[in-house]
Amino acid sequence: MQEQQQSGTASQGAKSTLARDIALYTVARFAMVIAVAALLMLAKVPALVALAVSVVVVMPLSLLVFGKLRRRVAIGMAERGAERKARREELLSQLRGDRAADAG
Repeated sequence: MQEQQQSGTASQGAKSTLARDIALYTVARFAMVIAVAALLMLAKVPALVALAVSVVVVMPLSLLVFGKLRRRVAIGMAERGAERKARREELLSQLRGDRAADAG
């Protein structure tokens, strides 16, 4: 029972960190799109064209500039996927009757 509570607490910490990292990465990419579009508009490029060019330019640029944050998000998502897969396998095992459910 204690192990489940401890793993639940650790899982909540990992979820909040992953959520924070995803939010930071998203905001950083949007900010970069806005900054590049603003620079292009200062150079007298029409707003719609500036926004379109900005989106295309920021895609590969953000991979370089925000590489560390992108890796943290990818690692967090992989860990979360592994946890979900393990929980799913455990549940399927219990449903099949391969493993007795923990009493308590």
